[in-house]
Amino acid sequence: MTEHLPVDITAQNTAQKPPVIMQIIPELGPGGAEQGCIDVANAIQNAGGKAIVVSHGGDRVHEITRNHVTHINLPVHSKNPLALWRNVKRLRKLIEQHQVDIVHVRSRAPAWSAYQACKGTKARYMTTCHAPYNYHSKAKQFYNSAIAKGERVIAISEYVRNYLINGYSLNDKTIRLIHRGIPIEKFHPTVVSPERMITLNKDWRIPESASVILLPGRLTRWKGQAVLIEAMAQIKNKDVYAVLIGSDQGRTEYRKELETLMEEKGLSGQVRIVDHCNDMPAAYMLSTVVVSASTDPEGFGRIPVEAQAMGRPIIGTDHGGAQETILRGETGWLIPPNDPKALAQAITEALALNNAQRAVLATRAMNHVMQNFTKEIMIDKTLAVYTELLEGKDNAATAPKMAHVA
Repeated sequence: MTEHLPVDITAQNTAQKPPVIMQIIPELGPGGAEQGCIDVANAIQNAGGKAIVVSHGGDRVHEITRNHVTHINLPVHSKNPLALWRNVKRLRKLIEQHQVDIVHVRSRAPAWSAYQACKGTKARYMTTCHAPYNYHSKAKQFYNSAIAKGERVIAISEYVRNYLINGYSLNDKTIRLIHRGIPIEKFHPTVVSPERMITLNKDWRIPESASVILLPGRLTRWKGQAVLIEAMAQIKNKDVYAVLIGSDQGRTEYRKELETLMEEKGLSGQVRIVDHCNDMPAAYMLSTVVVSASTDPEGFGRIPVEAQAMGRPIIGTDHGGAQETILRGETGWLIPPNDPKALAQAITEALALNNAQRAVLATRAMNHVMQNFTKEIMIDKTLAVYTELLEGKDNAATAPKMAHVA
């Protein structure tokens, strides 16, 4: 299916040009913000608009350029005040050169440059807030405020929406709640072949009869890998294995801490640290239970949604975006953060599900994702915000809706 902008929007521009929408993000690497940028850029292009992405490059640039999206490399990743000031002139030149209609920024540092660059041009300025950024001083709060200056500000969860209202006194009429979406054509049990699972299982060296507890997420303390190791020590079941998928990204000391903790708990043979996985759908299919043990609240969190899309029981921490994506007692468990005992109890309950109970949970979870968290829903709602700005609408309810064509 191909997304497209409303006919009247493209029609009113055809005499001169299609709508030109520029997204700005520090880099096109791994991560939810980057994935959303790529998905939306391709959707704009497919809809008959002109999509431009400004970033400092990255491994995923080819995912947009192969669809004829224009990528422009600028040092928009830099937080250096001099670089920010130089980027104002660079971005203003690009806005005028490409006759940009909307500038959509997805990060704080480039938000400052883009906000200033849009002044004096015809471009409308909007942002997406991907996380509840911490601030412990007035200076840091001021720096973060760039993300709240858009004519429209997309919040990726109710949690982020409340953060914007409470932290920056943002008018609720300015905010558009758009949850992140995942590609169902990729995250669905039927698309994973047995061969893919066999290959991955050999790499992990997990016995065929074992239960697998999966925790995806880069190795950083707040992702809660240590909490899962402590919980595994309480389960005391030699047929249960834990796989931690994620690179340490240079955090070698934390990785050593985890390895030491595994040795102290006698779990070196039962817990695997896998630096990277190129086939996450197969990883979910190999798992018996998926865990998202973040000790700090996440703005959204893709892991719970991907796990549910694959029909797997999910255990998440009871804060942040997880409260909006996991149906408590229906598609998974929500437990207190940093609580190994509660996590061990939830894992035990999940492992005790019989086949019929797992099937019911899987059906609920997959339906939940289909109704709320698909890439198509996210794209439709984002293009609707663009429509508002292109038409000068003040209310999303009055803007034309997007459609799909086969």
